[in-house]
Amino acid sequence: MNFLIDGQNSGKTVRDFLKKQHISSALCTRLKQREDGILLNGTRVTVRAVLREGDVLSLAFFDEAVNPKLLPLEREVEVLLDTPDLVALNKPPFMPTHPSHGHFDDTLANVLVWQYRAATPRFSPRFVNRLDRNTSGVVLVAKHAHAAAMLAGQIAAGEMHKQYLAVVCGTLNRETVLKTGIRRQSESLITREVCEVEEGDLALTGVKPLIAKNGYTLVLLQPQTGRTHQLRVHMASLGAPILGDDLYGAPPHPMGRHALHAATLSFVAPNGTPVTVRAPLVLDMVQAIVEIFGEEGSALANEFC
Repeated sequence: MNFLIDGQNSGKTVRDFLKKQHISSALCTRLKQREDGILLNGTRVTVRAVLREGDVLSLAFFDEAVNPKLLPLEREVEVLLDTPDLVALNKPPFMPTHPSHGHFDDTLANVLVWQYRAATPRFSPRFVNRLDRNTSGVVLVAKHAHAAAMLAGQIAAGEMHKQYLAVVCGTLNRETVLKTGIRRQSESLITREVCEVEEGDLALTGVKPLIAKNGYTLVLLQPQTGRTHQLRVHMASLGAPILGDDLYGAPPHPMGRHALHAATLSFVAPNGTPVTVRAPLVLDMVQAIVEIFGEEGSALANEFC
């Protein structure tokens, strides 16, 4: 990661600059131990070196070790944004985000290894957000520990903003914000349910109907928290489960999954630049929206993708 030193940081030591960038002491120690860890204008320096305006400070944030069990999967996935610090992809449906029981070599993490490890042998994906296997849309991945820490901090502070598009069963006409608790259903390892706030984890979701037709509604969902199955549980609690989400009360649908797409993700990149990443709708969502709402529904959906 490269930093161009400006007038405000001229005269500071590298140590002071690293503290200003919120780089942890542990990460700083690892940087000092590497030959290419801290370079000033291409030359290795200590943290006592003094910066001058126009200098380029390079920090090698990539991991020393990688997970040898993370096997590459040769498959093309749409890249929405690619910088030295992060990559955002449009995750297709029916693909897990990361390995789990029964899914060791068919995940988005495996695809990332195939795409990036040849050029960057120390690359290990660090997922900033995750999507259910059947949910499509924006997934953000940090390329190194510092970027992961900065982006995770934005999530914790509520400064990373997400928007999802969903087709739900039922007619919704009123914009609202749902505030509930969410907890695991009794004796279930998978399903969740709403409850009183004090009885579960706080969950906040903004719900904005875009168009209602034929007993269905196209909605824009804006989660302010990130609980497991939050959007699916909240929509079911309104009596409007997401189309195809048979786990939470919707009838099966030919698309074979729930009609939920992570459309946009807004955050501040590690270099300080505000970013909004948009993920185009995948084909099965386009077909479902056009089939139910016609071209008007498709045009509304595309305003957010």
